[in-house]
Parts: sequence; C-alpha cells; structure tokens
Amino acid sequence: MDEGYLRELIQKLKNGSLSEDDLIQILKSLPFEKVRSSHIDHHRHLRHGIPEVVFAKDKPVEDVVAIGRRIYEKSGRVLITRAREEIYRAIQIKEAEFFPRSGVIVAGIPQDRVGLIAIVSAGTSDGPVAEEADLTASFLGSKTLLIEDVGVAGIHRLFAYMDSLMQANVVIAVAGMEGALPTVVASITGKVVIGVPTSTGYGTSLGGLTPLFSMLNTCVPLITVVNIDNGFGAACVAHKINLLVASEET
Repeated sequence: MDEGYLRELIQKLKNGSLSEDDLIQILKSLPFEKVRSSHIDHHRHLRHGIPEVVFAKDKPVEDVVAIGRRIYEKSGRVLITRAREEIYRAIQIKEAEFFPRSGVIVAGIPQDRVGLIAIVSAGTSDGPVAEEADLTASFLGSKTLLIEDVGVAGIHRLFAYMDSLMQANVVIAVAGMEGALPTVVASITGKVVIGVPTSTGYGTSLGGLTPLFSMLNTCVPLITVVNIDNGFGAACVAHKINLLVASEET
C-alpha cells in the first residue's frame, strides 16, 4: 500500500467506477505494518469491529512500547493487556491510564458508549480478571456496570443488584473456586451469561480447571464459557452481543 494507490482508489470513488461498498471491501484487506518483530493489523476493526489489542505478558518492554505507540499514532487509541508498570512508564502516551490490579493500559475510551454489559465477580480475588473485562468492554464502546464480590458463599449479596442485572443486555460472570456464579446468574436473570473461570482457589481448583469444567457442565442453557482468566475475550464477545441487542432497541 502506498499513497498513489490510495489516491487511485479515491479517484475511482469520485468518478463512480468504484462503489462505496467496493471501497470498504478493499480497505478491509489492506496490508499490515511491520514494527520490530510484529505485524500490526491496523484495519482489523474494519473486518470485525474489534481493533488489534496488545497482549504484553512475556513480551520485551521495548516491543510492547513500539507496538503500542504505533497503534496509538494511527488510531488515537490503544489497549494493552497484562502489562507491567515499567511498560506504562516507558510508553509515554499522555492520555494513557494504567490499572495495576488488572495490568491494563488504556487510552481512548469513547465517551458515548451504548447498551449495558454487567460484569459480576464472585470474590475480590477475581477482581483483576473482572476489571480487565470491564476496561476492555468500555474501550470497545459498551456501557458497563462492575459488581464485585457477590459469589455463592453469600448469595444474598447478588440479589441486591437484581434491578441492574435485569437492565443489562448481557452479563459476564467471573468466578474461581467451584465456579458456580454463572449458573446462578443465568438461572435467576434469564440473560445470556459469559462465564470466565479464574485461577483463584485452593489445590483442587487446579489453576482454574475446576471452575472451567463446572461452567462447561452447567445445566442452564444460557451460558457460554471462555478460557481461564480471559476477561479480555469475554468482553469482546459481550460487546458484540450488546451491540446487537442495542441496535434492535433503537
């Protein structure tokens, strides 16, 4: 891709030999940009509505900084997950905020967000994953409500938020230990629930496998499950569902 090619496309659009729909299809497949050892997909949002996000865990600081800065330069916004404070200090994006509990660095959360996604967590130990889901969904453009520490050990706490849960278009339920929270939420609300098993728990939780298996074996048919500790993935799916429901309501 070069400037001449883009000008040719613009000229074809002006003279009517290229339709707007055809141009959109061409833009969806424009080349990536190579930065250090990575290939940044700047046009991912055009293809499926979710921009490229930087997963920082186990990556060198200089790689994350270079990728994050370039994404921000091109789009004016960036989301980095599983980041460390040294990355935040090095990236030097004035608008960026760092959330140390979840390890999220974010810049460019839109002011006008739509619909409503409720994120509920079973315990405070599940908070980092719940916060990752909350920040990701907000970055993508969904309104969110974060409700923490309402697990089945004191189920009456959840009932205090029933009105808010019933207003949500979709619910993300984050839980470790035995992973029962998604089943309870789906059962009492009738909402589509995205279960996020976490690695929180004692020995036989097996690093999150026990809540994962529990959620997969739920008897409530309104639940889908993402990978262990994957608040980001849950938020992406919830955002898509939220947009569909919100569009039907307008």
